[in-house]
Amino acid sequence: MPKTSARLLALLSLLQARRDWPGALLAERLEVSPRTVRRDVDRLRELGYPIAASKGPDGRYRLEPGAELPPLLFDDEQAIALAIALQIATTSGAGIEESAVRALNTVRQVMPARLRSRIDALQVTAVPSSTPQVASNVLLALGAAVRAREVLRFDYASGAPRRVEPHHLVTWARRWYLVAWDLDRDDWRTFRADRITPRIPTGPRFTPREVPGGDVAAFVLNRFKGADGTGTWPCRGEVILDLPAAAVSRFAGDGVVEELGPNRCRLILGSWSWPGLAATITRFDADIEVIGPPELKDAFADLARRCAKAASPGPA
Repeated sequence: MPKTSARLLALLSLLQARRDWPGALLAERLEVSPRTVRRDVDRLRELGYPIAASKGPDGRYRLEPGAELPPLLFDDEQAIALAIALQIATTSGAGIEESAVRALNTVRQVMPARLRSRIDALQVTAVPSSTPQVASNVLLALGAAVRAREVLRFDYASGAPRRVEPHHLVTWARRWYLVAWDLDRDDWRTFRADRITPRIPTGPRFTPREVPGGDVAAFVLNRFKGADGTGTWPCRGEVILDLPAAAVSRFAGDGVVEELGPNRCRLILGSWSWPGLAATITRFDADIEVIGPPELKDAFADLARRCAKAASPGPA
């Protein structure tokens, strides 16, 4: 029979692994008697772990949430996953960067050397960004309203107070967004979380609607593309560039690049507007042949006029 301390750790690990356990199965896993399991459960309770038990021939044990966070037990892979997640959290823009750093240091200090060396081999460096930070209490309030399916009232930086049915809290391009049904505008909207100031209390519960298309990720991407729900850009053009395909493909995003020769390629690319598409293609710094459509040719002509005006000498 394992020593009491080792047996308690094994019991705790099992209780954390699933919602509930039959007492007989726990005894079998630990190779002890059901009576020993009951005694070990009592010892864990004395250490602050809230363990519920049901009586009877098929008595079960369950580790429940408590008023305080008790010490946790992780296996090697869980500990590594936690450390990596905390490193990523330091660049999340969720307003928890400092707390994530402190939590990572705490986890690292108690790791055995074999795990610490693996974590130290992966260093995530946060690059300074102008992306607005979102207060963690705002994210918690939005997430709670989404989970409870309660109407949310909030002040928005760019306009009047809003009343929405919150459906999803998402991240895109290092920003947090709330996807919601706007009750005053009778339409779906996406709101930047850093511009939201929630009002308390929340409103009545609502029956969730289905996001257009049924896929929130596709819905959000379509909104940022300005697409009509088909998943494609509203403006899409084709050009030939005097550059190698390998050089263009690295910066073409979701565009299609076809090699036509050693220093020549075809590029099919989309954007939310024709001027935006023309400007995006111009950044490749190469001679451009527009295949189509005519709207893209017109956009290049307009861009050329603007550039010529910007380059002309000003008044003396």
